[in-house]
Amino acid sequence: MGEVIPFKRRPSGRKAASSLCREGHHKWRVDKAKQFDVKQGKLVTVYRCERCGEQKITAH
Repeated sequence: MGEVIPFKRRPSGRKAASSLCREGHHKWRVDKAKQFDVKQGKLVTVYRCERCGEQKITAH
């Protein structure tokens, strides 16, 4: 028979979360602490990734 090659295990916990975010698969949640932008004078929605803490802001 041939040689048996062991499979690599998937990372778990903090490593799995960071690898998902590195590939662009963030877990966005609305951050309700800041909802109004003074400079633009508009309502804004601030999204924060639960895994890595990155922010994404959209104006309405």
